[in-house]
Amino acid sequence: MNPTAALDLRDIHAAAAPGFWPPAPGWWVLGVVVLLACVLLAYQGYRRYHAWRHRRHIMHEIERLSNCYSKDNIAGFIADISTLLRRVALRRYNRAEVASLTGVDWLRFLDATGGSGGFENGVGRILETGPYQPALHDVPAEELLLLAKRWISRNLAVTT
Repeated sequence: MNPTAALDLRDIHAAAAPGFWPPAPGWWVLGVVVLLACVLLAYQGYRRYHAWRHRRHIMHEIERLSNCYSKDNIAGFIADISTLLRRVALRRYNRAEVASLTGVDWLRFLDATGGSGGFENGVGRILETGPYQPALHDVPAEELLLLAKRWISRNLAVTT
């Protein structure tokens, strides 16, 4: 009898192609990295949008102050500018460092953080006593507003 006839051998077959699921471990790692990158980009985008929105709000406030300026309420105008500067400073710098500053110390702080001497030795001196004066005359409101705009734009540019 023929020994090969009794074995009934079949031809070699290739293995089936691997399925789509579950993916290989490398794809899982890549998916996690892509997901983390998307979360990081979304967080940065949110922070940039929030900073842009805050900057826009502050710039609108400055424009409102410049449009509402009147010689009848110059003390209120000066107080509003000082309040706006303090709001920006409290957002940008350490609250413990900024919140307690008044008078000449406040003006020195403003000069040290972008005022270039315009607050302590320039038109910004009016911020120290201006809101408390009963009658003010010849206040350079436009120069004070320009100085405040410069200081705010320098300090808001750092936060964004």
